[in-house]
Amino acid sequence: MTEQSLLNPDRKPTLAGVERAAEKISAILPRTPLLPLEIDGQIIWCKAEPLQPIGAFKIRGGWHRLTDLDEMQRRSGVVAFSSGNHAQGVAWAAKKLGIPATIVMPEDAPATKMANTRALGASVVTYDRMTGSREQLAEELAAKTGATVVPSFDDPWIVEGQGSCGIELREQIIEQTGNAPDQIVACCGGGGLAAGIALSNPDSEVMVAEPEGWDDMRRSLELGRIVPVEDNPPATRCDALQTLEVAPITFDILARRGVTGVAITPREVEHAMRLAFERLHLCVEPGGAVALAAIVSGKVSATPETVVTLSGGNVDRQLFAEILTG
Repeated sequence: MTEQSLLNPDRKPTLAGVERAAEKISAILPRTPLLPLEIDGQIIWCKAEPLQPIGAFKIRGGWHRLTDLDEMQRRSGVVAFSSGNHAQGVAWAAKKLGIPATIVMPEDAPATKMANTRALGASVVTYDRMTGSREQLAEELAAKTGATVVPSFDDPWIVEGQGSCGIELREQIIEQTGNAPDQIVACCGGGGLAAGIALSNPDSEVMVAEPEGWDDMRRSLELGRIVPVEDNPPATRCDALQTLEVAPITFDILARRGVTGVAITPREVEHAMRLAFERLHLCVEPGGAVALAAIVSGKVSATPETVVTLSGGNVDRQLFAEILTG
């Protein structure tokens, strides 16, 4: 693939792109640990992305995307939209590269995520999650300054960057067991992480886990077409996974691989968070615990080389305390 085609915004994400992203990310960040956890006598492996500098895997896609901007694009800045983890990933990369960043965030985003995004130097513009369009607002802001819009999952660079997590976990489990992962369970909102992992692990079964009522990727994969979240979705603490509709770029990758999904209840999420804290000594946010919850709840059966993503750990302290003692 030529350099020009790699910079084409309409291109499709590829395994070669994932490998290029992984090389770029490995130059600035150490691998996050792959931790063993015994569940009902079976060892599963947990990819500890809460230990990233911004507390989530989203730093991967942010770095891959922003490092491919040319000088004029860097001067014009970037606009992203996110409930918090993608916001911090883009803000972190922008600060390191000296790029102006504006982030569109929902008014009800966790205070920790909003404060961290601002602390990284990004400007924050808020909107109503249920009545406003973050995509439209981002496009309007970008049009005023010529900034580049950096979507949270509907972008080939973002998918490839998140796929670097799959490169790492594959290398790590081979180092630990001598075998590649036979099953990977990924937390899923828009599907960027799951799609990137599917690209980087073509021989592994991939499954997605989503919060109950927000499981539009699961439903879309079952129906063979993209469907949005149903009307009046339930409140959820999994703010990172509140995507109203997935995108063709992620859906197509997962559909071609025959990926299936499961919906996780709030109680199952909280149990997984407590387990991660007690057994792995990790702070995992609700949206980052759904893949582990899929195994712990029995909705997905563990295999000899199962890997689950613990995708983020940015949770307000009071909420985390409530869940741990609940």
